[in-house]
Amino acid sequence: MNKTTFIDQVRIQGFRSLADVELSEIPKAAVLIGANGSGKSNFIRFFQMLNWMLGPRRLGEFVAMQGGADDQLFGGSKRSPQLSATVTMRTTAIDTVTMQPTEAQYDYHISLAYAQPDRLIFAEEAFRGPTDENWQYLGSGHTEAKIVDDIPPHAPLANYRFTTQFIVNLLRNCSVYQFHDTSDASNFKKRWDVEDNNHLLSHGGNLAAVLHRLEREDIKRFELICKHIGRILPGFDRFVIEESYGKVLLRWKARGMDKTFGAHLTSDGSLRFFALVTLLNLPVEMLPDVLLLDEPELGLHPAAIALIGGMIKALSKKRQIIVATQSPLLVDLFDLDDIFVLDMEDGGTKPRKLTQQAYRVWLDENFTSGELWQKNLLGGRP
Repeated sequence: MNKTTFIDQVRIQGFRSLADVELSEIPKAAVLIGANGSGKSNFIRFFQMLNWMLGPRRLGEFVAMQGGADDQLFGGSKRSPQLSATVTMRTTAIDTVTMQPTEAQYDYHISLAYAQPDRLIFAEEAFRGPTDENWQYLGSGHTEAKIVDDIPPHAPLANYRFTTQFIVNLLRNCSVYQFHDTSDASNFKKRWDVEDNNHLLSHGGNLAAVLHRLEREDIKRFELICKHIGRILPGFDRFVIEESYGKVLLRWKARGMDKTFGAHLTSDGSLRFFALVTLLNLPVEMLPDVLLLDEPELGLHPAAIALIGGMIKALSKKRQIIVATQSPLLVDLFDLDDIFVLDMEDGGTKPRKLTQQAYRVWLDENFTSGELWQKNLLGGRP
């Protein structure tokens, strides 16, 4: 049975600028557009918080590293003493024998309350599986998520072990990617453990290790990545990744030259492009269930943006991808049905889901999605 899993709906109340935001019927390729400060990155950061909360680093560390609990609450803790969220996840499967589709829904709900000293505690935590009419509650007052805990065989919630494991696994597999840091201290420019290659890290620092693995285990995919990069960077020939004492360093060779170049001699846009092309061409077993990309167009040539957009659309047939972008060129590649507009009203983020039908008169005149946005017909502009 072939199965896909994805985020179908999310409602967030009280997280940063997201006073009360609900996105429903989220497509497999979803695009968030809006002015600077409209809340696109805050939506992405919410899923980063879930990933930390349900993973080894946990909620307390995320809150501390992000400036404390007060900074996570809409308008601060006096205005919003708690934040809450409900995430609806779905699985769709095709039975390979009957060829009939089946679907299942899972829900996870949290309420996090402000507590001294500048931390968040659970006011409520609950879940619901495909066959459940009622929510199953995990208590309150705890500082870290209980849904990650093993349920003993004879505990009251023992029959829900599969449901809790599914929810945890999916939300752990919502990975945020932002390749913005290309400074001298960037992870791109460091030697990396060659064995750290199961997946590409959110900052792309293990890019060399991932490419090293692909060159040895999937040479056709490695060469395809090099070919795609060469379409945009005419001087690029291929990556040259060599192991030394268990470490690898990102290097590449120019066409017609024997000399290789390191990340420190590579432009910022090229480094980001290397990481994006590699990520979007990885085998599915090396990818999370949901990819969240924060402004992938940063520093890229228009032709590179178009290529990345095409890769996003192609990969969305196998994995869900949610993109926050400012680029009309990238928006051009998607239908209006794939786009959410985020506006800022009264200090809070207000989202709208677009539809083709609402803009049919413009689309019939051959206006593209990006052109409609630039003309301020979609909203989401300063």
